[in-house]
Amino acid sequence: MPTVLISAPYMLPFMHRFTPILESFGLKVIIPTVNERLEAEDILRYAGKFEGTICGDDRYTAAVIEACSPQLKVLSKWGTGIDSLDQEAAERFGVKIYRTPNAFTVPVSESVMGSMLCFARNLPWMDKAMKAGEWKKIPGHTLSESVLGVIGVGNIGKAVIRRARPFGMKILGNDIVPIEPDFIIEQGVEMTSLEDLLSRADYISLNTSLTPSAYHLINADTLRHVKKNAVLINASRGPVVHEEALIAALQEGRLRGAALDVFEEEPLPKDSPLMEMDNVMLSPHNTNSSPFFWERIHWNSIRNLLLGLDIPVGDIESLKALEK
Repeated sequence: MPTVLISAPYMLPFMHRFTPILESFGLKVIIPTVNERLEAEDILRYAGKFEGTICGDDRYTAAVIEACSPQLKVLSKWGTGIDSLDQEAAERFGVKIYRTPNAFTVPVSESVMGSMLCFARNLPWMDKAMKAGEWKKIPGHTLSESVLGVIGVGNIGKAVIRRARPFGMKILGNDIVPIEPDFIIEQGVEMTSLEDLLSRADYISLNTSLTPSAYHLINADTLRHVKKNAVLINASRGPVVHEEALIAALQEGRLRGAALDVFEEEPLPKDSPLMEMDNVMLSPHNTNSSPFFWERIHWNSIRNLLLGLDIPVGDIESLKALEK
């Protein structure tokens, strides 16, 4: 009987629904205790005991994939980003990787807009002042007065641009790959260099995947180009930003503020200087939050797992029909 390891944190609370379905396909299900993700040493406890997994940001390093082989056949990622999976090792050991492209485009892009509106209208700070007993009118501005710079014009970057355009924002874009001319023309995007974008943008939205070229893309050198009143928004991956350099820029007043959902170390250490900064909005890697979109990803991840194990399965609707 093939065995599967289900460790995607957002899926675990609903395994009472999904375990019977997996078992109906002749699978034995292992459900580990997960706190945010499985680290390499956590996965190694199960090495050689499972053929497939639905995983979150679990650390499937080359050493882990080798230890789990030859039993391991498929890594079904709950979500889109696969930077925590060693793709080269997976290919070398014949392990298939599946994911759900475009999984969180809507909730993440809305979160980016929410962050911009909070900073533009000073909503969190007025709320804090009011609750402290202060009748304090903090000046704000409109997004129509502002320039948005989008670094990474993929699915989420495009969605951010589509939502920002009706606010009347001037939009700059930067990407390492060519962007479709029709999108650029229709949305009025000015594609430009990273340095130029950073020097002109009032809001900088990071929407790039974590690739080698994106690692520490925002660092001490690139931060020297930013406007003093700029706000950095990171809803992509933590290591895209060199956190130490960002903290220094914030402390020195070279940035107006930051809205951060992802971090180099997660959970964010309690002694991080970011925890004490009034001009920083923090969230716990949660911009993907949306039960509607989670449901789509649950089912797609199950289907991908079955496909990777060469188990015949129809479309997602026929799979859903199996739920009692």
